[in-house]
Amino acid sequence: MSQNPPSETLQIHHLPQSNSIDALRWLPPRAALDRSIILAVSDSSTSSTIQIHSINPSNSTILNLLSSWSSPSKISSLKVSHNLHKPYIAASTFAGSLHVLFQSDDDLLVEYFEKKGLHLGKVACIDLQEYGGGCVSVGEDGRVNLVSVGDSGLGFRQVFDSEGLVSYTATKWGSETEFATGGLGFGLQWWDIRKPGGPASQFKGNWYVKIINNIRINQSHVHSCCYDSAVGLWSGWIRTVDFAHQNQVGLLVGAPVADFSSSCSFIINGQAMPHPSSIKRTVSGSIPCFLVCTKDGILAVVEEGEEPIELLAEPCAINSFDIDKQNPSDVICSLEWESIAILSRA
Repeated sequence: MSQNPPSETLQIHHLPQSNSIDALRWLPPRAALDRSIILAVSDSSTSSTIQIHSINPSNSTILNLLSSWSSPSKISSLKVSHNLHKPYIAASTFAGSLHVLFQSDDDLLVEYFEKKGLHLGKVACIDLQEYGGGCVSVGEDGRVNLVSVGDSGLGFRQVFDSEGLVSYTATKWGSETEFATGGLGFGLQWWDIRKPGGPASQFKGNWYVKIINNIRINQSHVHSCCYDSAVGLWSGWIRTVDFAHQNQVGLLVGAPVADFSSSCSFIINGQAMPHPSSIKRTVSGSIPCFLVCTKDGILAVVEEGEEPIELLAEPCAINSFDIDKQNPSDVICSLEWESIAILSRA
């Protein structure tokens, strides 16, 4: 790990919470100075509460609870669409259900639609289209489902069912009609919803890749994926693959550099958050730099061919994080020890 960026370029605020943070996301602003986040919190192993908090514009260490919604089961995945007209909040559960919420004009969290029995057991991962109404879900039951969100309700379509022969653990939209999936021991798949019957392309990878934890898509070249996976006894391999040219496989980070947790994300516009001069700009079509958090408490910028740059070091695991799309220099993290960290450029 390379040296930290200069401390004067980065402000870090810690916000202790009274419950565990299962997931968190920035919300699209509703006004010019509005800054809000959504949290999935739990105080037991069986249920969760989704909360919307506003951030005090003059003091980032103060959160104001605006509204909350009680989930019938613990939240397994939380995503937000960035449609400014009507952003949706999608939450999946350990009970196999999907809940679509929205924030009312008076800041109340309202359940829009519910889909029970989407999966047998836990919904492993969901992903919402960035500005559309499509939600893809995958589970360890081997199902791949597509749910469309519209004013008339939820539309449901089962894209694939392996009947338990394989298990899916990660998914990510690449375009309005294409998405990627990954799972236990069988590589990556590329799906085109216009072509029914199975994946349009597959990358089996190496026999020693045990599980795909996360998938991210290079938005300048949608068939180019980055994924992190567990390998043997180690976690922490981050590789790239181009489905259009499957011989182009790269290794960005390999164990034992870090033990990566279940969240990684590309940096917006390929720029490092705290100190852009420390990261060279990537050329068009290449894999951009991205941010990754680890189970040993590290938040770092990783770029192909460069040493990782550490932004945050905590004494506990960083379980998830999100980049503010309106202010890409700001990142919010959930920590294992019932706390939130907000990073921003001074």
